Amino acid sequence: MLEVVSVSRSFGQTKALDQVSFTVRPGRLTGFVGANGAGKTTAMRIIMGVLSADAGRVVYDGAEVVGAVRARFGYMPEERGLYPKMRLREQIEFFARLHGLPPASAKANAARLLERLGLADRAADPVEKLSLGNQQRAQIAAALVHEPAALVLDEPFSGLDPMAVETVMGVLREFAARGAPILFSSHQLDVVERITDDLVMIAAGRIAATGSTAALRAEHAGSRYSLTLPPNADVAWVAAAAGVTEFVAAGGARADGTASGVAVAFDATAAAAQAVLRQALARGPVERFERVIPPLSEVFKEVAA
Repeated sequence: MLEVVSVSRSFGQTKALDQVSFTVRPGRLTGFVGANGAGKTTAMRIIMGVLSADAGRVVYDGAEVVGAVRARFGYMPEERGLYPKMRLREQIEFFARLHGLPPASAKANAARLLERLGLADRAADPVEKLSLGNQQRAQIAAALVHEPAALVLDEPFSGLDPMAVETVMGVLREFAARGAPILFSSHQLDVVERITDDLVMIAAGRIAATGSTAALRAEHAGSRYSLTLPPNADVAWVAAAAGVTEFVAAGGARADGTASGVAVAFDATAAAAQAVLRQALARGPVERFERVIPPLSEVFKEVAA
């Protein structure tokens, strides 16, 4: 387990981090989100020892993180660190050797990762000949090649096309399944929502919210419910039901051109929503009923923007 404990850091009169604490649990993908300048990169640099903290500490498996422990981590910095003239395969093997892997293991790990990340056919090319998206995947390979104990990635999905995003997501899930804690920052909230187990939201150098992704979304769900009735069903009665304060109805069409059900969104207390459901069932079949859980983008606007 990787823990950031009461970490503060200032640059002159600007307080970049103010008593920041959060946990990255083993075997889980933790998304680190916040607006530009919120403190994400500063916190990651402190975890990796690139910057020192003014106060607080970083702990891994109960012990304070020092140089020997950090050497076991994988890191993808905001500023990419690949050698442009070096061939891709040689470069990934080189990073593995820097972390102490013997030549045979370095070669095998590099080959496996390049294949998994869709770069095997470019392995003999100099990095400068790769597209920006392929360079991004190469940087991820460099962070993973020594099979690190923990992984810290700053914007790993930046510049990737949708297919590459899926590939990288798969690689990170596989790595997390081995039990390592993974912390990554991203401005792509749709990707964060799909891949993360846990979230850390930071705003103006302070932690705004932490917890599992599902729990944070549910916590900010509010009082909106969705009811879907069969096509052409009467839904006007919902607006007049006791406890309903907002009401929006919409129909549509399925992919085959047939009419879809009539969807009703309404605001109500939990008890009033259950009463609406009972009335709907008394009138006929109900295709779907659920509490509306907001996307991560809405939670972010409320909590950390």
